Amino acid sequence: MTLEQLRIFLAVAEQLHFTRAAEILYVTQPAVSAAIQSLETEYSVKLFHRVGRRIEITEAGILLQLEAQKILEQVALTERGLRELNNLQRGELRLGASLTIGNYWLPAKISHFKHKYPGISVNCTLANAEEICEGTATGLFDLGVVTGDVKPALKSVLEQTVVGHERLQVVVGKTHPWYNRARISVQELMETGWVMRESGSGAQQMFEQALQNWGIDSAQLPIVLILSSSEMVKAIVETGVGAAALPELMIQKELQLLTLRAIEITRSRKGIGTLLEIVQPIWKIKHQQRFQTKLAIAFEQILTSV
Repeated sequence: MTLEQLRIFLAVAEQLHFTRAAEILYVTQPAVSAAIQSLETEYSVKLFHRVGRRIEITEAGILLQLEAQKILEQVALTERGLRELNNLQRGELRLGASLTIGNYWLPAKISHFKHKYPGISVNCTLANAEEICEGTATGLFDLGVVTGDVKPALKSVLEQTVVGHERLQVVVGKTHPWYNRARISVQELMETGWVMRESGSGAQQMFEQALQNWGIDSAQLPIVLILSSSEMVKAIVETGVGAAALPELMIQKELQLLTLRAIEITRSRKGIGTLLEIVQPIWKIKHQQRFQTKLAIAFEQILTSV
C-alpha cells in the first residue's frame, strides 16, 4: 500500500464517486479504479459496493478510511517538521564545550542563537577538552568548542577553526608571598607550590605548553594539588594554597574584589624585559565528513560574528 493509493482511496470514500474523485486529484478515472482495485486485490477485501451507478463504502472501507486519515495526517506533520527544520524553526543542536569556555565564553553565543532561532533546542554538554574532542569525533556532538590541542589520532577526523582567544593568568591569594608583587621571573615559578587541572584539561595543556616555551619542564614544578574543575582550583588558591594559571574569563570578579592577584611573568629576575603571556585559540571543532545540519551551520556563523 502506498501513500498515493491511500490518498485516492480517501477521495473516493469522501465523494463516493470515482469520476469526481479523479477530478479532485487531477488524475484519470482509470487511475482511480486501478488504485482501488489494487488495494482490494492485495488484501482480499471489498472496499466499496457497486450498486448500479452508485458506490457504497464497506465495513473494511470504513476501517481503512479511519486509519488512512491518521496515516496521512501524520505524514503531513512529518513533512511540516522537516520543512521547519530546514527553515531553522525547530530541531536540536548538540554542543560540547570545555568547562571554562562553556561556563564563561559560550553562554552569550547561545543566548544570541536562541534569540534568533527561538524554536531550536540547544543541548550543551560540558567536559574537559579531551572528552569534547572525542565526543565530536564519534558524533555525540554536532560541534565542539574547546581550548587546547586535539589529539594527533583525531586531527585527521576533526576540522579546527579559531573562533576566539583565551588568556591564562598566573594568580595567587592574599596570603601568598607573591600577592604584593606585580611581576615575577620565569625562574621563580619553581619556588612555589602549584594547584593544577587534570591532564585532559585545555587550560592545563595551555599552561604546560607555555612552560615548555619558556624552557621549564612542567614535571619539575612543585604540584600540591590536581583538581578536575577550574572553579575548585580558584577556590583553593584564594585561600593562599599555592599559585595557579587560570583563564582570565573566570577571575574578573575575584580580581576586582582583590581576593586574587594576577602576577605578570618576565624572563628577568629583575622584573624587567618582555612580559610573557599565555594566550591560546578557542577552537570550534567539527567532524570533517559527517553531514552538517543547517542548525550547526547557523551556530557556526554566530560563533564567528558575535
